[in-house]
Amino acid sequence: MFSGVGKSTFARKLGERNGIGVTHLDAIYWKPGWVEAPTDEFRGAQQENVQREKWIIEGNYSSSIDIREPLADTVIYLELPLYVCLYRVVKRRIQFHGKTRNDIGKDCPEKIDWTFVKFILTTYKRRKKTMFHRLQHYANEGKTVHVLRNEKQIAGFLNQCTLKRNRR
Repeated sequence: MFSGVGKSTFARKLGERNGIGVTHLDAIYWKPGWVEAPTDEFRGAQQENVQREKWIIEGNYSSSIDIREPLADTVIYLELPLYVCLYRVVKRRIQFHGKTRNDIGKDCPEKIDWTFVKFILTTYKRRKKTMFHRLQHYANEGKTVHVLRNEKQIAGFLNQCTLKRNRR
């Protein structure tokens, strides 16, 4: 998924609706001062989370998808237009200026720089294509896949969604 698409807000609402705790990957990846967590610590936290009876994990980190992928029974993918994502990233920067969001590591005040914006701009199309193939693979495996492409679909999904139990 993409920065600014609304993953964290969506996951929080989904977790509240279903009574399931949410793990935000950014919150376990980023240590105070925007320091990256050691790989074994980051992976270990995810391995611990997927052992729960029910879980919601929100985030992109494809380097550790091998932990979540085999045990997930439902995949929800938000795909909003690039301009919406960029707008939200800028809005979030203004809204949380000098503050740390609750879905990010402790003492990591909101920031935006050209490298981050460039990353969003240059990877958007490629990531959409990659996700299209990945989602097809999940559906072929029998996982439940939801692709939500606008605010109306997202709101409708949240209003009627009750998640099933994760597979073991």
